Amino acid sequence: MKTTSPSASTMTTAIALRVFLPFALGYFLSYLYRVVNAVIAPDLVADLGLDASTLGLLTAVFFLTFAAFQLPLGILLDHYGPRRVEAALLVFAAIGAVLFAIAPSTPVLIVARGLIGFGVSACLMAAFKAYVMWFPRERLALINGFQMMSGGLGALAATQPVEFALGFTDWRGVFWVLAALTIISAFLVYTVVPEHGGGRHPEAKISDTFAGVKEIFTSAQFWRVAPHCVMSQAVFTSVVSLWSGPWLRDVAGLERAAVAHHLFWIAAAMIAGFLSWGLIAERLQRLFSVRPMTVAAIGMTGFMVVQSLVVFELPVSQPAWTLPVWMAFGFFGTAGIVPFAALSQAFPIHLAGRVNTALNLLIFVMAFVAQWAVGVVIDLWPQTPSGGYAPDGYQVALAVMLALQVAALAWYMIRRSVRI
Repeated sequence: MKTTSPSASTMTTAIALRVFLPFALGYFLSYLYRVVNAVIAPDLVADLGLDASTLGLLTAVFFLTFAAFQLPLGILLDHYGPRRVEAALLVFAAIGAVLFAIAPSTPVLIVARGLIGFGVSACLMAAFKAYVMWFPRERLALINGFQMMSGGLGALAATQPVEFALGFTDWRGVFWVLAALTIISAFLVYTVVPEHGGGRHPEAKISDTFAGVKEIFTSAQFWRVAPHCVMSQAVFTSVVSLWSGPWLRDVAGLERAAVAHHLFWIAAAMIAGFLSWGLIAERLQRLFSVRPMTVAAIGMTGFMVVQSLVVFELPVSQPAWTLPVWMAFGFFGTAGIVPFAALSQAFPIHLAGRVNTALNLLIFVMAFVAQWAVGVVIDLWPQTPSGGYAPDGYQVALAVMLALQVAALAWYMIRRSVRI
């Protein structure tokens, strides 16, 4: 059964808000969880004596469990709908936050962080699935951009607001608050988001379900886009959610308050990027028939240019340039979200959940590898006398990540005959 995309005339403002706001809150919390370790890292290191590779593993396990559930998630979204699936999973995220708050040791923290990653694994994909079901196709890039903007607000909340909260409580207290907010979010998703029959296929055979997954993973369109998008988003996610904070401390030489200040403005640039890239892609497609992937490729190439400035410390070695360059990092790094809208338009609506989660699976597996690998590379150099990590370690690790993105861009250009 083929389900058609809704038209703009069927979408009222009230329904749009009922669909958007609960999912936006869930993704706000998801991104806050993802990024918060960049701010509390000094406290975790001080309390638990973590080296760089262990800190990277502790933070990156979020991505591993997140990624591991993406394919089952896509099937669940397509069969049972985004409202039920996200509400149920957010309960597990709340349990993980409680466990993180009471964890007595690093292994328990790793388990808790993994449970949080599992619990928020639907926050973006469930929203994307709901938007495909409720919003007209020509609005997807824009509404996806608004959704990503809510994640940027979560990243922003994880910076100076968390640093401010640490003046009244410790990192454990922060996670108690996050647990309560997550339960509230689950309740709102389940009770406020309206039910929608379109795009749900509970009657489908399991063989049909996996046939849909096979269709995606054997698609030339998918594999032209995936490497470029995956590498860009994996590096962006792994750096912003952890290593940007230690880099600002160890390479730029900033004090803790200044690090939080810079992270705040990086998150602000992310918000602007999420909104801008979605808006640019939507307007260019509607007015000039420019394909969303063309916009995405330009933005992701710009992201690599910015990374080269960080890797070679030109001009970030000059204090006045550090913040502008890292804000550009936050802005251009968000361009990698546009391919989700492009691929959603390339496949039937009943495969929307699976195509988005297939791409997300690859992104978060690579984000786990990248975040942990950066820590492993940094540990190849001895710590500095002040107890920080060696600047040369950051430079080599980030240079490797940049080289992989260049290779992915080359693949995308080589496969130009495959239209997307």
